[in-house]
Amino acid sequence: MTATLLTRDLAAAHGDRSLFSGLDLVVAPGDVVGLVGANGAGKSTLLRLLAGLTTPEHGEVVLSPATAAIGHLPQEPERRPGESVLTFLGRRTGVTVAQNALDVASEALATGARVGGESADDAYSFALERWLHLGGADLAERADAVTTELGLGVDLSRPMTELSGGQAARASLASLLLSRYDVFLLDEPTNDLDLDGLGRLERFVTGLRAGTVVVSHDREFLERTVTRVLELDLAQQQVSVFGGGYEAYLAEREVARLHAREHFEEYSDRRQSLVERSRMQRSWMEKGVRDAVRKAKDPDKFIKHRHREHAEKQAAKARQTDRMLERLEVVDEPRKEWRLQMEIAVAPRAGAVVATARGLVVRRGAFTLGPVDLQIDWADRVGVTGPNGSGKSTLLAVLQGRLAPDDGAVALGPSVVVGEIDQARSLFTGGTELLRAFADQVPSSSPAEIRTLLAKYALKADHVTRPSGSLSPGERTRAALALLQARGVNLLVLDEPTNHLDLPAIEQLEQALDTYPGTLLLVSHDRRLLDTVSVTRRLVVDAGTVTEVPA
Repeated sequence: MTATLLTRDLAAAHGDRSLFSGLDLVVAPGDVVGLVGANGAGKSTLLRLLAGLTTPEHGEVVLSPATAAIGHLPQEPERRPGESVLTFLGRRTGVTVAQNALDVASEALATGARVGGESADDAYSFALERWLHLGGADLAERADAVTTELGLGVDLSRPMTELSGGQAARASLASLLLSRYDVFLLDEPTNDLDLDGLGRLERFVTGLRAGTVVVSHDREFLERTVTRVLELDLAQQQVSVFGGGYEAYLAEREVARLHAREHFEEYSDRRQSLVERSRMQRSWMEKGVRDAVRKAKDPDKFIKHRHREHAEKQAAKARQTDRMLERLEVVDEPRKEWRLQMEIAVAPRAGAVVATARGLVVRRGAFTLGPVDLQIDWADRVGVTGPNGSGKSTLLAVLQGRLAPDDGAVALGPSVVVGEIDQARSLFTGGTELLRAFADQVPSSSPAEIRTLLAKYALKADHVTRPSGSLSPGERTRAALALLQARGVNLLVLDEPTNHLDLPAIEQLEQALDTYPGTLLLVSHDRRLLDTVSVTRRLVVDAGTVTEVPA
């Protein structure tokens, strides 16, 4: 069925902090609305409101027809212990919930009991229609075909917790491609996808008849898919909808911000002019009063009258100016947007050879990486690309000595100091509070210094005392970036660093990488990042084979 989702005067807050208010939005069939804003602006909160998972502070969300199916796919698909790949796909596509409702209705049909105030016949009819509509009848067959096409290469009965990061990314993409919702709410669907997966996702989203709201920080994906952009501007406390694609949004936003600044400056100049005029008029009025008092005994009544009349005129002018000030429409100064000012601290240079691999082989079950012969020299800037599951993260782990090879030899050069952001952001995933987890990595820094540094990355007092694992993916990524500033490194290893970062932070990262003088190993599927950051070498990893291609 076709469905329309709309909001009226929607508002949300986090604690005592307002996120957004007055949000009016219509998502019609075929619409693809890109939802953008800084981390913490309320994008995921809005998706949960649209999905009916939380209650708004104010306003309402209306789904027409009310029986339509909304699919909310969060940015980190939960891998539950003991849950198979097929069960995961059933949960993400909504088939599992529909199946449970159908089972309840079938049992009620047999006993004649009512279900939620409805007759058993009506409840069963609706449950069956929903199950069929979501694709429950042939999910297993379709899942087998889609996962095979995506190259997942695992038995669907295998537990999700046993999958590698690349395999989990493919399973998450499969769950989306198998979904048959009437409205799609997608939170960072591009994370961890390789270039082939991104292409499949783009074709899926642009081919949907259903309305879609998508949160993404992949600029190329947004440009290729969205028809409108909804911006949550936390700094200005504004909600704005821009027509056209992503590039049109950037241009229109820049013009809007320029006009807002000009409008404020015009108001500020006008107000300052009126204040100065009022001050001058009052000064003249007071001088006229003093002259009138001083000349009060003057026998010439015309002189006395002239001084009194002058004072009254200046008083009238001052009152008129004050009324103009009161009637002047106040224009608030545009607040400056918080911007991450990122730096990468550089350790003294390492030797001429930073890392070497000779006859490197790593075996993980049926997968084999290698043999690899590779040498990374000082100041090499190496871009690493390849499909999910091809061995990119394994290669980085072995080169750093975090994973022992099964055959061959690997060595880091003398004086090499590694700074890494791994794909899982594993330094900040446990139950240790953020301040302690950070301090363990930089024991020479005081708690006050750490708090100050983390605050520059928008991690404030309420963040540093929380368990690291409770932070959002974007917050964990910013903590990892802050760590690069806290300690000097000369070998920078970044595995999908733009995942979960907002757009301003991505731009800051690009600038920081441009000026970083050390050795860089960069794994990314972010097409604009790969175009922006200059590299001197390119490695392509595919099915365990490492090939160097022209940069």
